[in-house]
Order: sequence, then C-alpha cells, then structure tokens
Amino acid sequence: MHIPDTLNWIPAPPAAQCQETPSFLKRAGTDKLREVFLKYASLQRDEEQYMTSEDFVRRFLGLFSEAAFNDDSVRLLAGIADTSKDGLISFSEFQAFEGLLCTPDALYRTAFQLFDRQGNGNVSYADFADVVQKTELHSKIPFSLDGPFIKRYFGDKKQRLINYAEFTQLLHDFHEEHAMEAFRSKDPAGTGFISPLDFQDIIVKVKRHLLTPDVKDNLVAVTEGHKVSFPYFIAFTSLLNNMELIKQVYLQATQGNRSEPVTKDQLLYAAQTMSQITPLEIDILFQLTGTVQQTGWWKRKKRKAATRSRIDYSDLSNIAPEHYTKHITHRLAEIKAVESPADRSAFIQVLESSYRFTLGSFAGAVGATVVYPIDLVKTRMQNQRAGSYIGEVAYRNSWDCFKKVIRHEGALGLYRGLLPQLMGVAPEKAIKLTVNDLVRDKLSDKRGNIPVWSEILAGGCAGASQVVFTNPLEIVKIRLQVAGEIASGNKIRAWSVVRELGLFGLYKGARACLLRDVPFSAIYFPTYAHTKAMMADKNGYNHPLTLLAAGAIAGVPAASLVTPADVIKTRLQVVARSGQTTYTGVWDATKKIMAEEGPRAFWKGTAARVFRSSPQFGVTLVTYELMQRLFYVDFGGTQPRGSESHKPANTLESAGSGTQDHIGGYKAAVPLLAGVESKFGLYLPRFGRGAATATPGATTGS
Repeated sequence: MHIPDTLNWIPAPPAAQCQETPSFLKRAGTDKLREVFLKYASLQRDEEQYMTSEDFVRRFLGLFSEAAFNDDSVRLLAGIADTSKDGLISFSEFQAFEGLLCTPDALYRTAFQLFDRQGNGNVSYADFADVVQKTELHSKIPFSLDGPFIKRYFGDKKQRLINYAEFTQLLHDFHEEHAMEAFRSKDPAGTGFISPLDFQDIIVKVKRHLLTPDVKDNLVAVTEGHKVSFPYFIAFTSLLNNMELIKQVYLQATQGNRSEPVTKDQLLYAAQTMSQITPLEIDILFQLTGTVQQTGWWKRKKRKAATRSRIDYSDLSNIAPEHYTKHITHRLAEIKAVESPADRSAFIQVLESSYRFTLGSFAGAVGATVVYPIDLVKTRMQNQRAGSYIGEVAYRNSWDCFKKVIRHEGALGLYRGLLPQLMGVAPEKAIKLTVNDLVRDKLSDKRGNIPVWSEILAGGCAGASQVVFTNPLEIVKIRLQVAGEIASGNKIRAWSVVRELGLFGLYKGARACLLRDVPFSAIYFPTYAHTKAMMADKNGYNHPLTLLAAGAIAGVPAASLVTPADVIKTRLQVVARSGQTTYTGVWDATKKIMAEEGPRAFWKGTAARVFRSSPQFGVTLVTYELMQRLFYVDFGGTQPRGSESHKPANTLESAGSGTQDHIGGYKAAVPLLAGVESKFGLYLPRFGRGAATATPGATTGS
C-alpha cells in the first residue's frame, strides 16, 4: 500500500517551510506521528498496521460519531487520505495527508482528493458525478450532469480529465451554475422573476454554506414581499460570496477603523476600483443589514425591514460567513454557559464577572512579578529628597539606584516587598479589569461599539474601584522598599507595618491614590483598545505580540502623565525620617514640594515609572486576554476583540476542533473538512445507510 508516483501534486514541505500561523501549521515529527497512527490503527496485514475508514474518520477525527452514521460519507472522507483507494490507510498515506494539511492551499487540495476517486491525480466526469450525487444539495435540488456546463469542462463525450489547477476553477463555478439552474427551475415560464419563498428555498439549499443565522432568518423579510428578479438574485448570491472583499472595502473607506460607520456613498466610492462589487450589491448590503438590525434577538417586536443609512464592521460580521481557519484554535477548555445571549440571567452575569476576576488576578500577579525590580527603583528615586536630609543624595539616577541595591542588598533586594504586592495586586488588577469590562459592556450599543467618552468613563470607574485594594498594598510595599535604605539590623516585615498603621492608616494618601489611579485608567484603557484595533490584522485578529505591544504602548502616556500624583502619594505614605519634611495632605505636599524642590520634583522617577507600568500592563493585558482564549467560556456577552473565533460554526460537526492527538497538520483536519462544506457547499449525509440501526435510505442532514 504505497503512494503512487503520479501524485506529484501532493507536496510534503519540510517543517521549515510550514510555519505555524492562523493559515497553516508546522509539520509534526515522524516518530510522534507514528505513535498517534498506531494508537488508532486497528488492522494488521503483512506485519504492517493500517487504519480502516472508521478508524480514521470516526475514531481519529471524531466525526460521524452517531450510531446510525452514513457509511458512504465515512468512506468518501477516508478516501481523501487513502490515495491507493483500497479502503485502508497506511502510515505513509497518513503522513502524506498530514503534510498536505500544512500547505497554504490545503482546503482546495483536500477537496481535490475527495473527488479524485481513482487516486491518479486527475478528476474524471465519473468521479465528479459520483461525489456530487452523494451530496445533500443534489438530493434536494438535482443538478443536470448532462448539461452544457459539464460538457464545457469534461468535453461533449465527458472523457476529458481535469487536473488540480483546473479543478479549483470547476469547483468555484459549479455552485454559481447550480444556483442559476435552480432559479430556472423555479421560473419555468421564463419571466425572470421568482417568489420570495422560492428565493428563500434556493438560497437555503444552494447557498447554505454562506448563510449566517441572521441572514437565514431574514431571507423573506429582505425582499419586502416583492418578487425577486434574476439580477437581484445574482447580486445577492455574489454579495454572499464576496463578503470578505466587502470587509476590505469597508476598512479602506475607514482607514482601518472598525467602529466608524460609513454611508452607502462612502462604500461605493471605496469600491469603485473593484469590478466584482456592483452598486446593486451595495444596495442589497444596506438593505440586508437594516433588516437584520430591525429583527435582531434584542428586539421583542419585529418591524418592517428598513434600509440602514450607515453601517459599521460589526454589521458586516453579522452577515458574513465564518472563515474555516478561525476554527483552528488552541484552547485548553471551552464551555458554553448559555445557548444564546437572550438566556443571560443575573446569575450568569455574576458568573461572568467572577470568571473575569479570577483570570485578572492571575494576570495581575504575572505582570507585577515581571516588573517588580523596576518598581522598587522607581519608589526609591521618588522618595529621595534634595536638601531635606543633611543634603545627602543616595542615588544619582535610576541605573545608579539599581546597581547600589544589587551591591548592598543582593539580587533578592530587588524583590523586597513582593509578597504583599502580590497579595494585593491580584485583587487590585482583577477588580480593575473586571470593572472596566463590566462598564464597557453596559455602555456599548447592541453591535458592541462604544463611544470614546464611554471608554474614558469605564476606565475612570475601573481606576476608582481599585483604590480599595491599591492604597493598603502600596503603603506597605513602599515602606518595605525604602526600608533597605536605612542601615539597621532590624528586618522590617509586612505584618509589622500593617500592625503599626492600623486599618485607617492603611488608607493614608488615598486621595492622592485616587488622583493617580482614576486618570491613569481613564487614559490607559481607551488607548489600549484603539491601539489594539490598529495593530489587528485584516481579519481583526490580534497576535499575542500585538496585544503585548498595544498594552506597553498604552502604558507610556498613562504612566507618565500621572507621575506628579504618584510622587505626592509616595511622599504621603513614606515615614519621614529625622530632618525630612512632613506633609499633612495632598495640597500641603504639593505646595511644599514646589517650594522646596521646584516643579521638576513632581516628575521624579518618570522614566522608572514608565519602564515599570508600560511593560507591566503589557504583560498583564496579554496574559488576561490569552487566558480568555485558552479557557474560553461563552456567557452570551462580549468577548475581547481580536480573539480567534466568536461566531458559531455552521459546518461539518461544530464540535471541537481537535484532540491532543491532532498534531502538526492534523490540527487543521476537522476545520478543513468543515471548510470543504462551508466554502464549497459539499455537505455529505451524516445519517442513514451505514449502520445496522440506520433507517434505509435516510439522508437526514446535519
């Protein structure tokens, strides 16, 4: 059982040429792949192990798990990897298909192997007809396999063989021809019109793979009860085919801003260089988005369809089919808490806040640990007072401070006070992130858009809420950090500082803390959200590195602009030594610092503060968002923008995207097979003719 020499169209690229990106994956190692193969191979012949069709499709890929599965469909899918077409899959075939799944055009190559029934690198008329006749679409709306379209590709005698490159065009044209043939069948008199119900019937059956739930539910409403003309029908199907292109036109019109509404004229102007998009398609787009908006789940009463005057990116996402590559996700857990947003109860919302709080705690602890040495240097620089303590200046600059701490206190001295910091920073960052998300959710419109003033308000609320945790941990941390400056044999511990201060003493300087934290968050979170959106790719996806960069960039203006408040807070919370100036409050500290040290004193430690806050929040935010991706829970609310996949799959079996045994290219196996359905409409029956418990002849679809 070997791979025929004629299969030169199956590439086996080396791992170095197959980097792991949202589009294609890195090859798996041979030894690991063989281990996985042997785990599922149930048949031994001539001292070689083989997978059967059921081993590959049902046990390994996890598809067609029902007892009454369709045996023909299972054999067809297994035939994609079974290039020798003997009903068994050898390890060499298993490995070759893994390599194919890593190629950039894996979706088309997978579809090609589905139709290459003889395994000779070509598709004959018999091969094509055999597969098409087994699809659900053909059973509902039969396609003429003896018509002019077929003869143009396979010749009048249907003896011409189609190679891979030609097959890709055939597959592209096939569904458009099928749609036109369906229109003609509904218009036997040749009037050029069909009824709204016939229009719905054709679109649901022929273009099922391009329909989102919102579009499917509004196919009749969008016609407003009028008959559908052939030009309108063609424009509608073309619009569904070109939604990704429409998104690019929108981004061109808004210069990459996904929340800016655009008018029909603006979109037409941006689309004028693209001949694929016609004014009629733009008219339908605005009409369709208006209908979907009017009859959305958040409306209790349906209204007459109305054309929107402006649309934004979220409108396009609601009617655009999900791209199959977005299912190639890497999640450690995936939970669906509610079936739909309408099921969000108060209890579910509390669970959502608890979930965010937990992830925020972990993210905050990670961020604080990474940058704590910089924070210690910043605190000591800010506490250094010129002329108030026998004229002594301990540190010339931040780098000098860093070196002296290492010299006199050792490397662990850089982490003095870390434990109380972690005890406080976990709930502090958690409540800040949770409150910001909560207020943003409440102030966002139905499409998830939020005005800038609301972003600033949400950030300010987050900053205010954190002070209940921030102030106590800051005052304890600061006193521990400056304790190392005093040559004393007594080691100061966090608990002794807490006992000395008491409950009310822990909130000394709270006004200054509010003065710092409220504007910091009001600046930081809106800046982060907009920077993140600017750094997203053309599909709106944010790579972890762009999340880290956005978090770090947003921290620069936020941290630097509130440094004066941070200096005042530090002076109020540190115990003044003999001879040093004391302060009674925010205003008193402001006047005395200005009089004794000048305006430059308010900006002490700015560099250290920026170098601490900027990377800290970058690490915190990237950890927070990646944790939400890895431990995904759908509460029916909003998810972080830039994540991989939020829309429900309308594909093969929208159950998980793989197991731990799906390594290398096989991480994409289930999503790609689903893509063969969702992109090309090649739905195969899941139930019926295969198992003993099946009902003969049943072809119930998925």
